[in-house]
Amino acid sequence: MALLNSCNSFLDTKPEDYFTTVNYYQNEGQLEAALNAVYSALGDYRLYGRQMIRMGLDADDAFYNVTNTQHGVRIYDVVATDDWIGDFWSTCYMGINRANTLLANMDNSSNIGLEAKNRVRGEALFLRSYFYFLLVSNFGPIPYITEPTAEVNIPQTPPKEVYQNIIADMEVAESLVLPIREIGHGGRVSKSAVRGVLARVNLYMAGNPVKDETRYSEARKWAKMVIDDTDAAHALNPDFSQIFINYASDEYDVAESIWEIEFWGNHQDSYREGGQIGVYNGIRYVGGDPNYGRSEGQINATGALWEKYEAPGQLTSPDLRRDWTIAPFSVSGNPAVETPRSIEQIYQRNNGKFRRRNYEVVLPRDGQYSPINFPVLRFSDVLLMFAEADNYVNKGPSVDAYLAVNRVRRRGYGFPDDIQAPGVDLAGLDQADFLEELQDERSRELAFEILRKGDLVRWGIFMKKMTAARDHIEQAGLTSSYEHALRYFRNASARDVIWPIPAYERGMNPELKQNIGW
Repeated sequence: MALLNSCNSFLDTKPEDYFTTVNYYQNEGQLEAALNAVYSALGDYRLYGRQMIRMGLDADDAFYNVTNTQHGVRIYDVVATDDWIGDFWSTCYMGINRANTLLANMDNSSNIGLEAKNRVRGEALFLRSYFYFLLVSNFGPIPYITEPTAEVNIPQTPPKEVYQNIIADMEVAESLVLPIREIGHGGRVSKSAVRGVLARVNLYMAGNPVKDETRYSEARKWAKMVIDDTDAAHALNPDFSQIFINYASDEYDVAESIWEIEFWGNHQDSYREGGQIGVYNGIRYVGGDPNYGRSEGQINATGALWEKYEAPGQLTSPDLRRDWTIAPFSVSGNPAVETPRSIEQIYQRNNGKFRRRNYEVVLPRDGQYSPINFPVLRFSDVLLMFAEADNYVNKGPSVDAYLAVNRVRRRGYGFPDDIQAPGVDLAGLDQADFLEELQDERSRELAFEILRKGDLVRWGIFMKKMTAARDHIEQAGLTSSYEHALRYFRNASARDVIWPIPAYERGMNPELKQNIGW
């Protein structure tokens, strides 16, 4: 009888052993947890955590040097059923769905202060927009969704409209997120990060395929806001190599590194937030020394990249970036021994930016996971974006444009960036020549940071540069020993400016139309 008498109240009891969108988002801690889940999608192994660093996004600066891979996006042999292409798509939409759910439900409680809500709203809006930026720049027309939904029959939105939505939401986010110095590290979205990425997004929209050239002035505006922000006090680290040592040793330098994807631990302890930066795209070493840092070394430099640096015929370059960016040695033995590469061994040289040895603070260093963070936006990139946009707006390089690019160059040669450096500084160029020099400067500074393909596509020179890189191998008579590099470049074609819409997604959503050429 007691059970029957309490039946009604029993059925009315709210569940306390699991959460729904109705009973979650009740305090600031729950908002933070939901926001962290959005960030987590960026570090997923299907994006920056592993696969994205080997998806051909370095274009003509690098190639995938594993000879037993016969197909796939890693060597520009892409099909619509490519697993990695499908993973990229689904993981971006996973992040978007998490952001949409958070944004739709974060006002469920009145217990959370407006300041906290606004900050979380700003970060979530920006992250959702960044996932859309990754999608539209790599796939073209895509479904654009801003509410939680189980609907799968959603048509594609044209790229121009997607970019307009991205920019609108990022501009709202810029007014809500915290200044970078208040945050104190580059792992969280800040005003500087939003402004710098807005410069990038506007440059993409100004270039191919949208070609809305009015966006150059917007790109210039947002980049200049980062440069001129005295409170943020962004500056170039005087030591180029130290930027990447910091990523490996879990040190933050918000003056230079504005936004980075965070990883922690090596999966051999209680932490499970390690990534695989340096494990696949580092200096090859499989010799077993636990203190050195195991790496598959799957990404190598090209001769096209090597020759952009001064003194390509010499083992050392006055441009100090070259011999950090492109590893000047091989590693073998236990204990590990470094052996200098010869001048003939250009294509055998690995990506040298993400070095594990001596720099990772988590031991041992011989596992499949590393704590190395990955740079998404650095101050040098902002300076170069400003110079590019300013050159377009003013129909030629202004004093400010020269200053921006020359600051990057001076640091690269080991000089103070605020003092003129004759012989290093650019001068006396017209608009076209300045742009061409700037395009090479972006490679010298940003190689292996998976920005190159997007740059080439928006400049409309993707196939020109991929063909030139292929010709560099063939004309040097290297065909017999460099089949893996040749296969990478010979596979590239005009349709590779964007990826195919994944076949699985088209099977689920009949509204999706395949991209031209695929």
